[in-house]
This record gives sequence, C-alpha cells and structure tokens, in this order.
Amino acid sequence: MLLVIIGILLFELIIFIHEFGHFMTAKKCGVKVNEFALGMGPKLLKFQKGETLYSLRAFPIGGFCAMEGEDAESDDKRAFGNQAVWKRMIIVVAGAVMNILLGFVLMMITLIPSRAFASNRIAVFADVSTSSQQLQVGDAIESINGYGIHTSMDLNFALATAKNNDMTFRVKRGGETLTFDHVKLPTTKNEDGKEIVHLDFKVQAIENNFGTLLQQTFLQTVSTVRMVWASLIGLLTGQFGFNEVAGPIGMTSAITQAAASGLQSSFWDGLSNLIFIMMVITVNLGVVNLLPLPALDGGRLIFLIVEAIRRKPVKPEHEGWVHAIGLALLLLLMVVISINDIIRLFH
Repeated sequence: MLLVIIGILLFELIIFIHEFGHFMTAKKCGVKVNEFALGMGPKLLKFQKGETLYSLRAFPIGGFCAMEGEDAESDDKRAFGNQAVWKRMIIVVAGAVMNILLGFVLMMITLIPSRAFASNRIAVFADVSTSSQQLQVGDAIESINGYGIHTSMDLNFALATAKNNDMTFRVKRGGETLTFDHVKLPTTKNEDGKEIVHLDFKVQAIENNFGTLLQQTFLQTVSTVRMVWASLIGLLTGQFGFNEVAGPIGMTSAITQAAASGLQSSFWDGLSNLIFIMMVITVNLGVVNLLPLPALDGGRLIFLIVEAIRRKPVKPEHEGWVHAIGLALLLLLMVVISINDIIRLFH
C-alpha cells in the first residue's frame, strides 16, 4: 500500500512540474493566473494568495494552471489572450520543457553512481558468436535496422523492438561506414512466447567523470525522447499494440513494481528504479504534450503559429471548440486506457 501511495505522489510530482512551468512563465510574462491546481475533481484544500487560488483536488490524475482569458475573450490587459504571441508561445511550451528538464536531472541522478558507461563500440565477442562472422572488435555501431545507436538505451530499444534476429547493422570501421545485412543474434522466448533478441558481444566502457557524466546525461535524455517518438510512431503504424499503452494506473503500477523489485536487493536499488521510471514518464509527458493535437500544448502552439503567420488570432470560440472536442476525445482515450490498465492488473 505504501508503494502505491509513493507511486501516486511521484506521478503527481511530474504533473506539478509541468503545470509549474506554465505558472512560472505566465507570472514572469505578466499574465493573471486565476487558479493553480494539483489534481482534478472536487477541491480538498484551497487557499488564496494574491490574485491566485491554489487548490489540491480529489483525483490525482492531473492538474491545471487557469489563466485569465486563456479560452475566452477578456478585457483584462493581463489576460493570456491579450499578450504578445511570442509570450504566449513561451507559456504554452514551458510545461513540456520543464518535464524534459526534470528528465535531464533525474537521468543524471541515476547515472552518478555508475562506475562506467556503455559505449556503442564492440569490445569482445562471446565464445560462441554468430554476429562475429560479419562484425569485428572495434566496430562502432551506428544503427540497427535503421535506428540510430548512440547510447546503451538506443541499443536496448533497437533489440527490444526487433521482429526477429535477422538484423541490419551499420558500423564505423577504420574511418569507413559499412552496412551488414542478415546479422544473426541469439534469441530466447519470454513467458508470452515472444522472441527476445540478445547481444553476443560486449561493448567498450566509458569512464565516469564529470565530462562524460554530462555527456551521457544529455545523450541518454535525447535517447529517451527518441524512444518515446519511436514508440508513438510504432503505435500509429501498428508495430506496437494498444495493450502496450499505459495510463496513470498503469504507470503507477509500473512505478510500484519497479520499487518492489529494487527493494528486494536494497533500498537504493528500489529508489534508483523509481527515479528511472519517473525519468521515462516525465520525458513521455513532455514529448506527448508537444504533439500538434487539440487540447494538448502542441495543439495550442499550432494555433499561435497560425496567428503569428497571418498576424490575426483565430477566434477564441473557434479555437475553444477545437480544444473542447480534442479534450473530450482525450478523456475518452484516458478512460479506455485506464480500463485496460485495470484489466492488466488482474491478469
């Protein structure tokens, strides 16, 4: 039960960081903020400070930063809609940027204890190796099946999404770029009968120092963003099934499972697992919110770009209808995903 509560609190921290990005930039740009809320539904706690109402709501599935004139016309000079378009763009993207920055910080925290980092350069092959028929020690792997490899996270994602062990490797060898088709790697089957591809070689280590820590933090955060985009594209193209999508319930379950798994070995392993899952979720939230879809920050940004190009805003009621329809569809999707999460919890 304690782990469930921790999972919910960590998820809400991610939501708070996102909404605080909107709140902070709105205040800095002189926009009036009517309410800053954590959670959705009925108010549990509330207090007024200055012009802003701060509230904690019953359902820990989101939050919001309600700005004056955000979805309707307002005569207030400090209304969101009455600000310069560049200010509104900054406010709109600030939430997603804060999520990705949080991901950067969390990634660094998970990497600090590492003795070394994995590179993309082959160090040694296993005693029995099929890939060594084409690959060589010292090869720097540039891509697998077209997916760019820069970090160990890229390497793991490429293997996890491989359909079979018939792979295409592009490597850098002695200053020359070479492509090898039909590279064979060993496989095993998991409990669901899915074939899992494994490496039959080890990669060279990168010493952990201040410079490489910053470099790996940046590269692996970028790898996480790429992984999210690749997953979204895979979902749209049918590469991944709908059952592989998780909502708040599924994410909370993943957080608590990661904590429980880590706590079996030590408290610090459990904490490290939690931080890593948080990093993935906060980057997910940042990337998804920038998608050009109604009701998301990316959708609002599209309207602002259109306004900047035509030098005339779209009528608030028209934009409001688009976002209202988008929000309704988004909430419906969240309900379906949450039901799917609950079903998976009992299977």
